[in-house]
Amino acid sequence: MSTGNATHKLGNPVYPIMFAIGLCHLFNDSLQAVIPAMFPVLERDMGLTFTQLGLISFVLNIVASVLQPVVGFISDKKPMPYALPLGMVSSFVGMAGLALAPQYWMILLSVIFLGFGSAIFHPEGSRVSFMAAGSKRGLSQSIYQVGGNSGQALAPLISAFILLPLGQIGAALFLIVAGVGIFLLTKISIWYKKQLEQESLAKKKKTILSSLPELTKKQVGVALTLLLIIIFARSFYVTNMTSFYIFHLKEHYNFPTEKGQLFIFIFLALGAVGTFFGGPMADRLGRKNVILLSIIVPIPFCLILPYVPLFAVVVSLILIGFFIMLSFSVTVVYAQELVPSKIGTMAGLTVGLAFGMGAIGAVVIGILMDHVGVYDTMIIVSTLPLIGLVALWLPKDRKITVQRP
Repeated sequence: MSTGNATHKLGNPVYPIMFAIGLCHLFNDSLQAVIPAMFPVLERDMGLTFTQLGLISFVLNIVASVLQPVVGFISDKKPMPYALPLGMVSSFVGMAGLALAPQYWMILLSVIFLGFGSAIFHPEGSRVSFMAAGSKRGLSQSIYQVGGNSGQALAPLISAFILLPLGQIGAALFLIVAGVGIFLLTKISIWYKKQLEQESLAKKKKTILSSLPELTKKQVGVALTLLLIIIFARSFYVTNMTSFYIFHLKEHYNFPTEKGQLFIFIFLALGAVGTFFGGPMADRLGRKNVILLSIIVPIPFCLILPYVPLFAVVVSLILIGFFIMLSFSVTVVYAQELVPSKIGTMAGLTVGLAFGMGAIGAVVIGILMDHVGVYDTMIIVSTLPLIGLVALWLPKDRKITVQRP
């Protein structure tokens, strides 16, 4: 399952590719972020219920979550360099439909295209990040993931400054983002293809070094299950914050939508910062230690968030956002090192599960809000991070010593 030797020669990082794929991840996830950003507009202009809004998020995320492991599994067997720009083309089509859709069912159809594009991008993008990482595996994954989380963090600003003033048609502005993404991903795909050709010519199969000890298949299965439970708890909670916490701010604190969206931005922006620092911290402190830190620290702040006065809301959002997303890139790398022969599959499974749990969470939260009210729903969701304490039973990893050539 993993190597017993902790010393291994790793290549030099390819920083231009690392940053380029991170930027494209920002583009991809900013397109996804248009969906929750549009919720206040759709509620206002189309009179949609919370359940209908939750179903939109469900369709988007379930398509991405179901297909990501499939794409990762296929690309592990046969890498597909040019799938990256093709995925962005699908997102382009979905965004065009979203901007022009006059009816609810057309919005659902548009988000299917967006979900399909995301499903293709994430496992292949993670593979490119892994290939370009060299000796900086944690840093590379953090750069890649912080791009995505930064894109998601733009959702409140998109809502406040573009969609609320312009309405649904404002989504058409993001066709420019998709177009630039197609161009950059085409360039990255050329590099990706050349790397595959070089490996083929050298007839050299890469050995993936793991920071984990030798594990049996049963131990790997248990560890992977625990990891997926952690991702479930985190994704469910974050979905609540990104898509529905705005309604709590409006109801409980009498916030206008624009002001409330700035509070959501604080949460997401600090989440992006946490994602960036999580990878390098894990390289130094260990994957499991960072995962535990990411779970234990936010719990008390999550529990008190529904009750605190306004001045404490900002502090709580900053601390929760930073720490709860500290392990985002780390869980991907941890899964890849659990099953080092399936880099794409593990990336697709972990990130895909995050989308899937977000999809289920959106529907459940929407139904709860329609039936028990916004405030009681926030109280129920505040307990979710407690589930992440199963991380205590994850196998402990060790630091990899890199032998320089």
